[in-house]
Amino acid sequence: MDTPIALFLDFDGTLVEIAPRPDLVRVEPDLVPMLQALHARLDGALAIVTGRPVSVIDAFLAPAAFDVAGLHGVERRVDGVLTGGSPDDHPELRARMSRLRAMVADLDAVLIEDKGASVAVHWRLATPADAERAEEAVTAIAAELAGGYRLQLGKAVGEIVPASATKAHAIRAFLENAPYAGRRAVFLGDDRTDEIAFASVAAYGGLGIRIGPGETAAERRLPGPDAVRALLGGWAAGGTIDLDALPAA
Repeated sequence: MDTPIALFLDFDGTLVEIAPRPDLVRVEPDLVPMLQALHARLDGALAIVTGRPVSVIDAFLAPAAFDVAGLHGVERRVDGVLTGGSPDDHPELRARMSRLRAMVADLDAVLIEDKGASVAVHWRLATPADAERAEEAVTAIAAELAGGYRLQLGKAVGEIVPASATKAHAIRAFLENAPYAGRRAVFLGDDRTDEIAFASVAAYGGLGIRIGPGETAAERRLPGPDAVRALLGGWAAGGTIDLDALPAA
């Protein structure tokens, strides 16, 4: 490894398996100690970059408190200092929450995840007809908010986020300051929402690693979270960080 890396990790579908409901995610017992060891090896240049709120990531990864870009970068914690993410900064979105809930209230197994500064509608367990209606509902609300917000479609989920929020911007912001500055960005993610970040890190010499199947702008690929944890565990234990040895996407 000629240039030291700055490691940016998605959470759901990357570090942990995707669960039927966001609150049912299982964190493997060795994940947090492994991330802590890798954080130390990288001199602190490790951050979680996720659509989840920072507080939710903290709950899953307790007692650790890593640097985190939450809500696709709407909120960000660096060296213990949290900025952004207040629901009060998003009155237009908040004003539409009641109507969004009413639009999907009769749909079985459709879940609204209100994150304050963004909102996600999940339909992983819904029937195809209900899933279609759920996607139509979140799309309609996003259209009303066009300009200030955008719709991100992922794996059985549609999320309305501030237009300026992307994981690409979040990673770039990390790289402007220590301990990330001067390092090669390596980003691991699994979803359509991660593709912008893959293209972005590649544009300034970084590397994207796609987790799972699908067309991608990433250069490398791993089959799933088990493979991610095995790779990171080897690095945490002092193994060679050889990015060229990873399978091509």
